Amino acid sequence: MARDITGPIPEDEFITAVAQVARVGWDQAQRATQATLASLADRIDAGEARHLAAALPDTIAPYLGTATAAQRFGLDEFLRRVAAREGVDLETARRHAEAVLIVLQRAVGPREFADLSAELPKDFAALLPQGPDIEVISTESFIQRVADRAATDADEGRRAIDAVLETLAMRIAGGEVDDLRARLPVEFHPALERGKELSGGKARRMTLDDFVRRVAEREGISLDRALEHVSAVLRTVREAVGEQEFLDVTSQLPAEYEALVRR
Repeated sequence: MARDITGPIPEDEFITAVAQVARVGWDQAQRATQATLASLADRIDAGEARHLAAALPDTIAPYLGTATAAQRFGLDEFLRRVAAREGVDLETARRHAEAVLIVLQRAVGPREFADLSAELPKDFAALLPQGPDIEVISTESFIQRVADRAATDADEGRRAIDAVLETLAMRIAGGEVDDLRARLPVEFHPALERGKELSGGKARRMTLDDFVRRVAEREGISLDRALEHVSAVLRTVREAVGEQEFLDVTSQLPAEYEALVRR
């Protein structure tokens, strides 16, 4: 998980990462995080729980709070507890728990996560993270990437993000807006919500020229400059949400948009 600052991962990055991996909305990801970490706290020693909590934000660390000895149960009971706490079935609980553990590993680091794994029985191996790391782009990094691509400063980068995301939310269906919202930092959610409200949740057909014109009007800039902003923001969105999710979100867009994003 690429990050630009040291210290515990911020809550919005942690929950956004869980949402991205589990392919769920923000609220569901938050419930999954609480259910998984609370069930994990039941299973591990209080000292290990404190070590893990120290690497997490203050709003998430309490989920690992425990003052009792570890309860020696296996994977099946762990998933049953996650499911009961989250209010989902066992299959969903497993998928959500896997996502939380992936993000937890990247948040606490390989050494601390190895200590955690050593406390768990062998049947947990199927649930523990495998495969490549995921990248979670922080708000600051997202803005800086847009600013760098558009050859501007952070303030103009923020305005570009706001204008482009609002327009994009008007252009795509409400369900795709919700998926995008779940995978982007919370600071960008208001722009998406405004666009969705303006379109009534229904994709509003517009050519690329119309899209760029709307962005230019919102920012008060030239069409050429707006085109650069649209490209910079959409390319950064693709990096933030992943190739498959970006394809799902933008599948409704004409081919002319594709050339802009890939350039």
